[in-house]
Amino acid sequence: MIKSNDKLNNNINKIDKVYRSNGIQKAIEACQSELLNDPTNPQLHVRLGDLYLEWHLDISQVKSYIDEAITEYQRALESYLDSPEIYQKIGVALYYKNEIEKAINYFEIAIDKNPKYADAYYMIAECYTRKTRFLDAIEYAEKSISVSRPFTNAKAHLLIYNIKKISRKKTFAHKLQCSKELLLFFINLPFDQVAKRNIKKAFSYIRFLPMLIRGLMEVKRNGLENALAIYQNAIEKAPGFILLYCLLGDIYRALGRYEDAVTEYKMAIWLDSLNISAYSALCICYEETGDYDSAISIYNKLIEIQPDVAEYHGNLANILYMKGDVETAISHYQNAIVLHPNPAWTSLIAQTLGYVFQEVEKNLDASISAYHTAYMLTPGDIEIYINLGSAYYDKGDYDNALSIYRKALELSPMNPKIHCNLGYLHWGKGDIDDAIKEYELAIRYDDCYDIAYNNLGVIYLDDLGHVKKAADLFQKAMDCNPNYALAYYNLARSVAIMGDKVEAAKLYQLAMNVNNVTNEMDPQDITDRIQGLFD
Repeated sequence: MIKSNDKLNNNINKIDKVYRSNGIQKAIEACQSELLNDPTNPQLHVRLGDLYLEWHLDISQVKSYIDEAITEYQRALESYLDSPEIYQKIGVALYYKNEIEKAINYFEIAIDKNPKYADAYYMIAECYTRKTRFLDAIEYAEKSISVSRPFTNAKAHLLIYNIKKISRKKTFAHKLQCSKELLLFFINLPFDQVAKRNIKKAFSYIRFLPMLIRGLMEVKRNGLENALAIYQNAIEKAPGFILLYCLLGDIYRALGRYEDAVTEYKMAIWLDSLNISAYSALCICYEETGDYDSAISIYNKLIEIQPDVAEYHGNLANILYMKGDVETAISHYQNAIVLHPNPAWTSLIAQTLGYVFQEVEKNLDASISAYHTAYMLTPGDIEIYINLGSAYYDKGDYDNALSIYRKALELSPMNPKIHCNLGYLHWGKGDIDDAIKEYELAIRYDDCYDIAYNNLGVIYLDDLGHVKKAADLFQKAMDCNPNYALAYYNLARSVAIMGDKVEAAKLYQLAMNVNNVTNEMDPQDITDRIQGLFD
């Protein structure tokens, strides 16, 4: 503890009187004046440090005084090396400087010197909250409550409430715990001076409400530049107002100024490590700019904060899949399905997982299982039938594939994609007549169905030997889709059979050019065909 005497108490009281009547800046000047007469006095240094820290934390203060506060506390520490209060104060200043590990070290020293120092435990909890180590944060907040005097630790109850609340768990027990902590916060609030100051600070932002409304009105009128100027002006007056950073970030993103948006969202997170909207907006920024590594990092942090939010797992899985990390993507798709926020969304995730298993992993049983999950969720979705039938076909289970497609036709009898898939199924089974019938139905219901024209052309060319008919079908496929390399390739084959090798070579070259972009064929097949024309 720091010792005092009557003369010093009178000096401190005089400084406090200046503070009450003339404000913090004059109080700092008065404290500095007293230190000129007594430069080694630790209590004066502590009081000056407190004033600098308070000035630094003033929401309308644009300058940083955190280093000055730390310097004053360290000067006081030279005289009182065993004072837990001074170590605590240095730790608090380092926390606001965002030097979290150093801050924790000072809080631990304070606890070592006073094992029942409730505020030190609480500040370690705040540090761990900023590091998104929420279990550790709750543990230290509970320690703070356990060693504090009864009804004096509202802030710790509020911290536990905020951490538990954002996890968005839906169990009754969890909701009961949240309600309990909130109730204890209100019971303790009248006796916790720090919590009361925090509440007062939060209410002080109300004076900026008219400015916020003006900015929102400008945004609705699409006056983004005007809204930007309003919020920039507001943040100069209140650099500690977290909401302003998020609003500025939103406007910068709308204007395409992504680097500025990222800076604002990061600032909001730095001020409030539980700011979910800032994390989410930051993810969107990174995704829109193609910075997928950063987006992955933020989604992982969001999942750490809110592990039961299915959308985070689904979005992260999509990015991981694009990045080629299929195994981890599958894990997050599965997590999203288990969390199951609603049938329609979960069905889409299950279908995506089915596609990944089918096309990438070649795990057809897993693919079929995922598609069945989607079917159970949204049995009226035609795409599920089409995908499930395709998976059964790839597995060689033609009977189940046929059954699925027939069920799909009961729901949508004029769906060209179903008829096209049925045509492919019959063709694979060797039922040429049924295949032709289904492809013709697909073309009837969609007269620009390039795949149906092409596949029907291959049947006429390779199975029936009707070269001219096949060539006409390939030409229609090309007309429907000028970037269809396989149609150029098959038309070239038809023209070669009809004897026009020069035209066939031109078509093969066109197929090669298109394929360089679409990558739908093995380019060596085209090269071999060109060489074979003149052997």
